[in-house]
Order: sequence, then structure tokens, then C-alpha cells
Amino acid sequence: MSVAVQCINLSHSFPMAGERFQVLNNINLTINQGEMVAIMGPSGSGKSTLMNLIGCLMTPEQGEVRLLNSSTLGVNKDGLATLRRDHIGFVFQQFNLLARTSALDNVKMPLMYADSPVADADQRAQQCLESVGLGDKLLNHPSQLSGGQQQRVAIARALIHQPNIILADEPTGALDSRTSEDIMALFRTLNKQGKTVVLVTHEDEVAAYADRIVMVRDGQLQPTASRKPKPEAL
Repeated sequence: MSVAVQCINLSHSFPMAGERFQVLNNINLTINQGEMVAIMGPSGSGKSTLMNLIGCLMTPEQGEVRLLNSSTLGVNKDGLATLRRDHIGFVFQQFNLLARTSALDNVKMPLMYADSPVADADQRAQQCLESVGLGDKLLNHPSQLSGGQQQRVAIARALIHQPNIILADEPTGALDSRTSEDIMALFRTLNKQGKTVVLVTHEDEVAAYADRIVMVRDGQLQPTASRKPKPEAL
């Protein structure tokens, strides 16, 4: 089975009160392509730092992150930005949509950073919105959408570059329980379509959708468990 993400002897610390706080300590983790993994742990355990390192938003002090069998060790900022753009879609707790911009324009915005102009940007953005069930909301602004619909726009935006990997940090944290179920069923559907999905969550109900749970405590991985996930959306 092909590997999507591999963390090798990964360690990281932050300055705190004149000392270094060790937030991650010698993490070794492999996530296969097509897998859906939930990263859990108490506040301050290092789970969000681990997500940021996997997503090349931070560079580890020690160790190595490999994405799709390519090492990020020694890659400069421009190279990491290109890697994120081409292979990773990000979804966050806060939707981070532009308030005065339509759903369509919000979704196609990442295409502005392509190496060359994208002639079919509108068509691609429309297809992404249709894939998350918002084909009838193309021209709506965020204020005209519910929280769940705004998160669907954010997911569509994450899909615009057809990434191999989707990283979601507390993607249901700002949603009610029913809407959270809908969003997680959508992630499960995307996973069944071949996307590798890695999500950070503190909610057992959200983690129940994953194939596997990775527990982080005091900067170290705890024993993991495979599970039968909840079914994908129809």
C-alpha cells in the first residue's frame, strides 16, 4: 500500500518562560493513501502541532516528514508552498471565507496562486461546489449561508487543486451536532472517493468516522486502534 504521510523521529519544541517546551517527542507515524485518520488528545498534547508539521506549515526541529514518498527535509519555503498547493487541501474550524465574495469566487481563489492562469477556473469551482452539495449556492455570499454550508464552501475550496491529502483541524468545532454529522459524512464520502483524510478533533463522535485514531499525549503517540467507521453519506 502506498504511503501518504510518514513522520520519522519527529520532535518539536517552543520557547516558554526562557526555556523550551517539548511539544512533540520522537513521533513516528505512517498514514497510508486512502486512509482516514483522526488525531486526538487533550489540550496542549501536541496534536495541532503535529498537523501543522504534516501540512508543511511548520518545519520540525528534528526528524523528517515525507509526503507521498518525497522528503520535505531541507525544502525551502517556496518549495513547501508549492507542495502544499499541489497536494494538500486544508480545512479549519473557522471557515476563513471572504465575506463580500461569492461562494464561487471563494472556492476558486487558490487558483490565483497557480503557476499559470487557469482558464476553466469558474467551471472547476462550480464542480467542487456541486461535489459538496452546493451547486445551487454559487453566487451566495457567506452571510447568506448557514454554518454547515459555509464549511462546505471551505471544503470545496480545499478540493480546487484536486489534492491527494485533506487536513482538517477541528472542522466541526463551530457547528451544531446535526450539522457536524453532515460534514463528517461528507469527509467520509471524499475519503471513499480516494482522498486521504487526516483530522484533528477532541470529539469522540467525530473520530468515530475515521478508520484509525491516533492518540497524542504529552507529545508522544499512544497505542492506536483500527475501527469500523461510520458509513459515508449516500
